[in-house]
Amino acid sequence: MTVETKEPIEGTPLIKPSTTEHPLYDSVVDACRTVFDPEIPVNIYDLGLIYTIDISPENEVNITMTLTAPGCPVAGEMPGWVADAVEPLDGVKQVDVQMTFEPQWGMEMMSDEARLELGFM
Repeated sequence: MTVETKEPIEGTPLIKPSTTEHPLYDSVVDACRTVFDPEIPVNIYDLGLIYTIDISPENEVNITMTLTAPGCPVAGEMPGWVADAVEPLDGVKQVDVQMTFEPQWGMEMMSDEARLELGFM
């Protein structure tokens, strides 16, 4: 018996693209920017912890995010904080926040603003 492992197809993005053209996209991004990792004085969006914001035509928001490290003390709470920030937005039908560690977060995922704020620029 052989076990097949599914390797990603070469050229397939590691992170699913966001639905940036959706009318709610900018509001969802702004809501994500209100959530902070308690140990870092930069919002989670600019830290690069939000990988994908996928919004369906029915305004169902699916967010895929990560943490700076799998052992982060707020790992269990952070998805709820994100959902709580996005759910009240006008027009949002439902929010689902998924956690992933693939690909692993790295400092290169931070925005220039976050790098500047943390003294990396």
